[in-house]
Amino acid sequence: MPTLGIDIGGSGIKGNLVDTESGGLVGDRHKIATPHPATPQAVADVVAEVVDHFAYDGAVGCTFPAIVKRGVALSAANVDSSWIGTDVDALFEQTTGCPFTVMNDADAAAVAEMEFGAGKGRSGVVLVLTFGTGIGSGMFDEGNLIPNTELGHLHFDGHAPVETWAAARVRKEEGLSWEQWARRVGGFLRHLDRVFSPDLFVLGGGVSRKWEKWGHFLDTNVETVAAQLENEAGIVGAALRAARRS
Repeated sequence: MPTLGIDIGGSGIKGNLVDTESGGLVGDRHKIATPHPATPQAVADVVAEVVDHFAYDGAVGCTFPAIVKRGVALSAANVDSSWIGTDVDALFEQTTGCPFTVMNDADAAAVAEMEFGAGKGRSGVVLVLTFGTGIGSGMFDEGNLIPNTELGHLHFDGHAPVETWAAARVRKEEGLSWEQWARRVGGFLRHLDRVFSPDLFVLGGGVSRKWEKWGHFLDTNVETVAAQLENEAGIVGAALRAARRS
């Protein structure tokens, strides 16, 4: 039976059924605009709409743009600050009647890349970074996720946090060329290399579709590849985690 994955973002909440054996999507994605303000119950009500759309009553995997520990949100990015301290698992379960597994959005995308994408079969330390409005991260040691790393929030080279200097949105806002932006990303990758000594970088987000425009400008001694699952990675990774816990 396919598992429902839901991806909560600052602008939209999208869901789809996932074949967790292959990582393939089953049918069409359903997306609803994120409510504003994105308070807990308002978001929970939209999540329930997504569940109802698929007439689904099984385990649900869900991403959330925050640090999530044992189902509780400990930060809030692109959602209302009232989420901090909220038991997201419990709220969504009460609202939908379905068991939920909620995880950090970048961790979910990284899980999908490790299982079905660019990180499949890779050992050692792998860092999956997503470049968009901010910089998300997922870290793996011998295939095991180290959750909630939030490496885009690191301070680097006078930038606090580094995502305000090297996220994909910054390239557009500052009118940077692909090369100029990639040089920034490369500097950050070299810093991460010094700290974590990874064996592989997997770089995702929407810019992964344009890898040929900037990937060759990266200056790092670590093998660096583009992510493969693009914008559906969060849905796939969340569904996979829920299926394995149900």
